[in-house]
Amino acid sequence: MSQSIEQPADGTPGRTPARAVPTSADVARLAGVSRATVSYVLNNTSAVRISEPTRKRVREAAQELGYVPHAAARSLRAGHSRMVLLPAAHVPVGPLYSRFLNDLQWALRRLDYTVVQYGSIGLDPEDAARAWAELRPVAVVSTGEVEVTPAAVDILKRSGVKAVISVGTRPSEGTHSLVLDQPRVGRVAAEHLIATGRRRIGVVVPEEPGLEMFSGPRLEGARTAAGAAGATVVPLPLAYTEESAGELAARWPELGLDAVFGYNDEYAMLLMRALQDAGVDVPGATAVVGADDLLLGRLLRPRLSTVRIDMVLGGELAALVDGAVNGTADPAGGRSLLDSRVIRRESS
Repeated sequence: MSQSIEQPADGTPGRTPARAVPTSADVARLAGVSRATVSYVLNNTSAVRISEPTRKRVREAAQELGYVPHAAARSLRAGHSRMVLLPAAHVPVGPLYSRFLNDLQWALRRLDYTVVQYGSIGLDPEDAARAWAELRPVAVVSTGEVEVTPAAVDILKRSGVKAVISVGTRPSEGTHSLVLDQPRVGRVAAEHLIATGRRRIGVVVPEEPGLEMFSGPRLEGARTAAGAAGATVVPLPLAYTEESAGELAARWPELGLDAVFGYNDEYAMLLMRALQDAGVDVPGATAVVGADDLLLGRLLRPRLSTVRIDMVLGGELAALVDGAVNGTADPAGGRSLLDSRVIRRESS
């Protein structure tokens, strides 16, 4: 018995026929409007007045057909997109930073921008800029994963990027720079510990790669405060593991420290638990201070003293992006952020 095999329209046996990709012309025919009207509606163009019933009919037709506008084609017509590119973080980020990134992305979405995170591991500044520029973003917001050099800014601007914003530990020429005052975090922590009578202060330096851009300036800030008061600062390399914390706690008697700034709340909590397990009295023998003011630190016993960090809000940064794109923001330049103050609790 012979069995017929159904072939697709292109005559290739065994291949599932490809479904036709719906176009804006299909949407226009179904909605009974012009392709220009489809474009105005789906691109949220406000310069052309279109009635709400017509807008509704176009959106329903697009949904029924499964039509999605072609971002690349739209970018070619406009010379840029509504895409804001964020180089993806390749270092451990804590809850405070994660919350900031989430707020930023939501705020940009409300302003009708599409946020794309781009992995840039291993790229130097100029190569990273060329890779970003290929996507034709309207703005790039760098949070320090890749240094934004003047040459990189030039590459981006020549490709049509309207705004380059850097958030980091130092200003970047040619960008709107938001400078996070990391030394202040370490300085206010050490000043607090010195004010409570502590003279020999350990400062945790995380061993996880990538965190040195934050830990180095915080250590220097603590050293500045200690130097002014005649106190001593001892760097304490620490990996974020129970084993590393236990090994450090076992050496505590020989270190002779009466206080420790734990870099942030997570490392401070890890070390404080290890110190308590080793029989070290906190805060009697050793005061402990973290940074970030995480909720979990308030649930510990003793409650964790911390440096509260007032970061730029996601909504503020999104407004700066929008203003830079539209040309209404102040000219590119730097301004300092990250006001920090100690919240004293039981651990110090």
